[in-house]
Amino acid sequence: MTFKPQIAAAAFAALSGFAGPALAQQTETAVVAGGCFWCVEADFEKVQGVSEVVSGYSGGTVENPTYKQVVRGGTGHREAARIVYDPAQIDYATLINLFLRSVDPLDAGGQFCDRGESYTTAIFVGNEEERRIAEEQIAAAEQELGKEIVTPVLDEVAFYDAEDYHQDYYKSDERLPVTSVGLAVPKSVAYERYRKGCGRDARLRQIWGADNPFIKGAS
Repeated sequence: MTFKPQIAAAAFAALSGFAGPALAQQTETAVVAGGCFWCVEADFEKVQGVSEVVSGYSGGTVENPTYKQVVRGGTGHREAARIVYDPAQIDYATLINLFLRSVDPLDAGGQFCDRGESYTTAIFVGNEEERRIAEEQIAAAEQELGKEIVTPVLDEVAFYDAEDYHQDYYKSDERLPVTSVGLAVPKSVAYERYRKGCGRDARLRQIWGADNPFIKGAS
């Protein structure tokens, strides 16, 4: 399986050498839901041209929801991420191409070990041009995989930042509370254990093979 050639080159180039926040005079945003927002944040903050990724909630009817409300269900929200990027360095099509390969777009029931509506995928679009691009990328992914992509394209609605506890979780040195066995580890270590234990990278490798630009060991 191969990427759409033009998008592929840009996608892999975007991950070739992240050098810190982009010094853009003008930025745009893309809002996506890809299961655990820690993982989306960890993946896309490595993409060149992306200056910030904020974990949050979107798609629901409850204002200012909490993490507990969202994962319990009933609010209509998904765990989501707002990706701030410099369109002079990376375009929307490349971001969506990368996003589809950072998730299991064949799973309508959640993502990896996380199940339920709040962990399902989505692309939230702010205008018709973004909708056209997202639908084109989904069609290309369906052709590549020979399977139906269940990730919906939805109108962008209110995005609520998640609690501070969840922001930059994957790289935080803050230690979690001591457990019953007396261990206290940094959030960054807990994140790596979670990601591996949840089977995210193993499933991505199974779906996308060497075409997945995010998993360790991908070419």
